[in-house]
Amino acid sequence: VFTVPFLHKRLTFLIGPEAQEPFFKASDEVLSQNEVYGFMKPVFGPGIVYDASKRNRQTQFQSMAHGLRTSRLKGYTAKIEMETRQYLKTWGESGELDLFHALSELTILTSSRCLHGDDVRENIFKEVSELYHDLDQGLTPLTVFFPNAPTKAHQKRNAARQKMVELFSKVIKNRRDNPDVKHSDGTDILSIFMDVKYKDGSPITDEQVTGLLIALLFAGQHTSCITSTWTSLFILNNPEITKRIVEEQKNIFDSQPDASVDYKMVNEDMPLLHNSMKEALRLCPPLILLIRYALKDVKVQAAGKSYTIPKGDMVLISPSVGMRIPEVFKDPNKFDPDRFGPGREEDKSSPFAYMGFGGGMHSCMGQNFAFVQVKTILSVLFREFELEMVSEKMPEIDYAAMVVGPKGDCRVRYKKRKPSQ
Repeated sequence: VFTVPFLHKRLTFLIGPEAQEPFFKASDEVLSQNEVYGFMKPVFGPGIVYDASKRNRQTQFQSMAHGLRTSRLKGYTAKIEMETRQYLKTWGESGELDLFHALSELTILTSSRCLHGDDVRENIFKEVSELYHDLDQGLTPLTVFFPNAPTKAHQKRNAARQKMVELFSKVIKNRRDNPDVKHSDGTDILSIFMDVKYKDGSPITDEQVTGLLIALLFAGQHTSCITSTWTSLFILNNPEITKRIVEEQKNIFDSQPDASVDYKMVNEDMPLLHNSMKEALRLCPPLILLIRYALKDVKVQAAGKSYTIPKGDMVLISPSVGMRIPEVFKDPNKFDPDRFGPGREEDKSSPFAYMGFGGGMHSCMGQNFAFVQVKTILSVLFREFELEMVSEKMPEIDYAAMVVGPKGDCRVRYKKRKPSQ
């Protein structure tokens, strides 16, 4: 536990499972997100998530959770596989490409199909994708401190959000005006958001529906494409793990080569791929700092000592540091997916040792969707192609980025597998 003065604020860091426990257990009345993440308001829009009242925020989160529950994930698996196979057809028989760029494109395609619905994916995806890019580029380190500074990036961000609202308002109006037309299969999250009513009886506005869709896309796009890239590269950088991953897929599909990926396969039958994704998240979490604002004094225990974090401090934990502690994770800098397997289960050594998706009351509600999305994509990818890294070393971690991904050579060579391989 230590405190660093920064400008006019005090930043108190909590490192290690014991010290981190109050961070994850405290309620919003003690450790608050709103005061920290208010800089996202120009991206999401007014009245969304951190700018919403507590009651409205609860309703918004409940609708998100409803859209990401298991029964819907079972339907999303087929959509993700379809998008993945369509995308991989463009690769041809063999070649070389930047895997980070490719998986970024594929992630937003699969996300749009599941979150926005068929009508958006098939009719206005290009516009949505371009507007998302401008929104994304409008989130810079300067934004954190001066979210409305008159920069070119912020101006483009503001214009993109307004256009996004106009675009989705037309989609919502078309769906409501033509209820008998099949716009999608009804499992997309846009369908859920359109029907939200707050506890005071007021309906959600089109602008708020758009804001929630932007928030979900922001939460998932970077993290999923970064995680799928790191997972793939760590696997390919370890020939023994690569061999085992391919064998795991063969064991599932050899007896049924034409079978589609289903939720049970992804959720139960791919433990090595699952643990490889967990391990990639442990070594390279996309969010290297999680922050709260202390509305009250907070008691903390660490290494036999007691501390009191005073009201008004910014309280921070670092998943990238906390998940490389050797007392918690043996040989912490090594990619070792078996550390999560039977007999070891190092992530369960304490409740808050593993923070790949945060933890406690604010753990990522999209983590099950992320596992389904990434594992479905990689299941198809490793069955369809032989892959090898172009570079002999792993890319560096880009700690200068807002959402931390790989920096350097992410190119792979690929070759279409023959049916017997």
